[in-house]
Amino acid sequence: MRLLHTSDWHLGRSLHREDLLPAQAAFLDHLVETARAEQVDAVLVAGDVHDRAIPSLGAVELFDRALQRLARLSVPTVLISGNHDSARRLGIAARLIERSGVHLRTDVARCDEPVLLEDAHGTVAVYGVPYLEPALTAAELGAERVGHAAVLGAAMARIRADLATRPGSTRSVVLAHAFVVGGEASDSERDISVGGVPSVPASVFDGIDYTALGHLHGCQTLGERLRYSGSPLAYSFSEADHRKTMWLVDLGPGGEIDARRIDCPAPRRLRRLRGTLAELLADESLAGHREDWLEVTLTDAARPERAMEQLRARFPHTLQLAFDPQGRLDDGPVGYAARTRGLGDAEIALGFVRHVRGSAPDPVEEALLREATEAVGAAAGGED
Repeated sequence: MRLLHTSDWHLGRSLHREDLLPAQAAFLDHLVETARAEQVDAVLVAGDVHDRAIPSLGAVELFDRALQRLARLSVPTVLISGNHDSARRLGIAARLIERSGVHLRTDVARCDEPVLLEDAHGTVAVYGVPYLEPALTAAELGAERVGHAAVLGAAMARIRADLATRPGSTRSVVLAHAFVVGGEASDSERDISVGGVPSVPASVFDGIDYTALGHLHGCQTLGERLRYSGSPLAYSFSEADHRKTMWLVDLGPGGEIDARRIDCPAPRRLRRLRGTLAELLADESLAGHREDWLEVTLTDAARPERAMEQLRARFPHTLQLAFDPQGRLDDGPVGYAARTRGLGDAEIALGFVRHVRGSAPDPVEEALLREATEAVGAAAGGED
């Protein structure tokens, strides 16, 4: 049986205010075409379909169109809710739309209710475990403790109990949205540490023929049968070096796994540049980055004026600007009171500029500051 494993679409998300809906639409076109061209038997979406609990209208429309197109191809689709989704909103009318081959698993109570798929070698039972918030699901699942490992372990115990009632030849697939030990995070996943240790051991999925994971945005293989597809687009500059893909998984008659990566379309490359403003504006070797989305870190000792404006004149798609001054003047660990003891108003003002900017005021600025502090002092003396 051929499965297409994807996750973490985050429909409606932007990248530093850059609208990503067109890029997400292009990805969904690619997903549907891949399902057709590769003749997949099912599409697995391991959570975080939307970026927000109440998604934008544009995000909902994208989602709706993608499901309609997959249904027209007669490709069953199994989806679970992630920690970004509203499980109840995503799961509205779930039982009704199952008739079209779209199986939404957002209800904890249905985690041991498999979608049964058939191929020439028999039955594949596909179980969807939605994201489990420990404090909200521990009691319902009968978990011994309130924690991520405990609630997911309890859900998997229910799944194994159901599998035990089925013929021994039944192959098993699980979709789960979790942080599994050994996975590598990026900056764009939402923290799920509320409720204790956020990670769960990989052993919780032992005995399952294939586990399609979601939550972490980098494509990763934690074991032959345990994989993250990662997000189809980069959602932070920490993902600049990621290769964004989906997994095309062939599940053999005895549970054998043959998996390969299918590249996702990228609207632009993400790159990180570092240097002084003058270096970045003059370096001819950087000409190829003109069409990239950029995160730029300036190392000038003093902040250049109109830095973003100048950068965007050469690199129009600069999205983020940071400063890490090299060789700047430093006041050291001495406290404010000690630095200003015995100084006059002008010296304190000059010292403040030096401390904040990392360089001393130039002669014109110093003259203006002294004139201003003297004028304020004279005015205050007149009032007395």
